[in-house]
Amino acid sequence: MKSDRVTLFDSHLHIITPGFPLYSNQGFTPEPFTTTDYLNRLKNYDLIGGAVVSGSFQKQDQTYLLDALARLGKGYVGVTQILSNTDDNTIIQLNKAGVRAVRFNLRRGGSEDISKVTSFAQRIYEIAGWHVELYIDSQQIVPLIPTLLALPKVSIDHLGLSKSGLKWLLQLAEQGVKVKATGFGRLDFEPASAILDLYKANPECLMFGSDLPSTRAPRPFRYEDIKLIQDALGEPASSKVFWKNAKAFYLGQE
Repeated sequence: MKSDRVTLFDSHLHIITPGFPLYSNQGFTPEPFTTTDYLNRLKNYDLIGGAVVSGSFQKQDQTYLLDALARLGKGYVGVTQILSNTDDNTIIQLNKAGVRAVRFNLRRGGSEDISKVTSFAQRIYEIAGWHVELYIDSQQIVPLIPTLLALPKVSIDHLGLSKSGLKWLLQLAEQGVKVKATGFGRLDFEPASAILDLYKANPECLMFGSDLPSTRAPRPFRYEDIKLIQDALGEPASSKVFWKNAKAFYLGQE
């Protein structure tokens, strides 16, 4: 990378474009946040790609996601919410458009039920090489540990949200589960020490994400979150978290 600016592969962002379907979730409907808004917010960084993640308020709509991926272009992939009865051809067509994962939103809903995760994860992996992503409070993760470790590929959003579940998150990270260093304003703990512990447990597990536009977060993303990771890990570890791990995970590129 030639730029002196921090290089980022943003593993977690939302795009909310006017004109596409939205569904009120728990009384919440988000404000618009377009691809232009997103790129402007991170214009001081060397963005090499990212993952556009479907929110609870977008349910199974694919039109916004396909539009966002077309606008963002090379290096950007999609994380969608489809149901387990989605036909093979639809999955293949979404894969061609850049979708690379299915999200299970246990925190807010709007996605497939977690009871379908094993069979669905195996199916999407066999068809398109996709993984699954979980928005879950790590306090609730214990009964799912054997299931998650048996999946082909899996990641967990927002450092698992809760301090009391960090020990379980570390156990998963040690065994290959990816963890997104995102949504620091959503956590009930300071992230620096957890980031360091997770990196020590598995240097390939952590993936930075801006979480923009940080819908419903008590404290939205701020640029100091980037420095927090740099200060916690230093180089070259922070580069693995900022882009190398996520680029390998989503694009299969080192």
